Amino acid sequence: MRHLLTGVRIVGDWLLRILVAIALFLVAEEWLRFVLGQFGFTRPWADAMTGWMLDLLRGWGHSIAGALPGLFAAILIFLLARLLTHTVSLTFRGVAEGRFQLFGIDQVLAEPTRKLVNVVIWLFALAMAYPYLPGSDTDAFKGLSVLVGLMVSLGASGIVGQAAGGFTILYSRTMSVGDYVRSGEVEGVVLQIGLFTTRLRTIAGVEVSIPNNVVLSGQLHNFSRHPDGPGMWMETGVTIGYDTPWRQVHRLLLAAASRTPGVAREPAPFVLQAALSDFYVDYRLRVRVDDPLRRFAVLSELHAQIQDTFNAAGVQIMSPNYEADPDRPKLVPREHWDGLPVPEAAPAPDLPSRLD
Repeated sequence: MRHLLTGVRIVGDWLLRILVAIALFLVAEEWLRFVLGQFGFTRPWADAMTGWMLDLLRGWGHSIAGALPGLFAAILIFLLARLLTHTVSLTFRGVAEGRFQLFGIDQVLAEPTRKLVNVVIWLFALAMAYPYLPGSDTDAFKGLSVLVGLMVSLGASGIVGQAAGGFTILYSRTMSVGDYVRSGEVEGVVLQIGLFTTRLRTIAGVEVSIPNNVVLSGQLHNFSRHPDGPGMWMETGVTIGYDTPWRQVHRLLLAAASRTPGVAREPAPFVLQAALSDFYVDYRLRVRVDDPLRRFAVLSELHAQIQDTFNAAGVQIMSPNYEADPDRPKLVPREHWDGLPVPEAAPAPDLPSRLD
């Protein structure tokens, strides 16, 4: 009711301004007619102005009287649409705050659904009020409507596609805010699914905005939607010759995974023998990382643990390809695991103070 009264007050203010403008116009016309009537040469203009003004006011009066019912009907339609959109906003605000659910719409879909319903209400109100608008039946108004509609349809085709893509992503629930996803070459945490773009925060801390139609047109990998729970699976591998027992390789890879910080204990890591090639066996170690944002740091530490574990066991790694046994095993002795000390740099020679 408060919003309805506010709308009525706004309309009243505009009507008052129009009446004041008409009164000022009449006062100016009477002054001009009085001035012209003081001179014999311009007195006929003053007499003709009286009839012209009467005809003009009579035409205005007939037009205003004929347009008032339609104008009041259009204003009433827009006021009802405003009241209805306010009611819809209050309803979906309760859904967004988690107080209740409406037709299966949860907190995530509350805000986009509110926007969509309000747009439909205003479009319906505009279609209903259009015939009641003054001058809507004239050829000029119809031509202007066609021109505006053509401009909107041509200029907003991309915008409409982006908005449709945003609603498709939201209602299909392919991803949510906080999920770790990869779209094309971009990988990161979803910050916002907007009406036109989706914003991601990459591992490097860079915020990337991707148009929604680009997200829909490519493959979307959601690493947070795994049946094993939050996190993601990560894979690495080594190639080892046939002269090394495969059971030992399995134990070494699992031992390296158990020593790596950030690797989940449940579900447990496991090893697959991906291929029996001509000269080597391709072993694949799969581990689960709880925090996808640390996947590269965990992968680097896992590789370091694999190298240390295989070196300590005397098993050489011939990755990515293994073709033949070398004369001596390619191993790093334990006493050299930290590398050799860096030699101190020789002092730079003194430069002459001046050139000859």
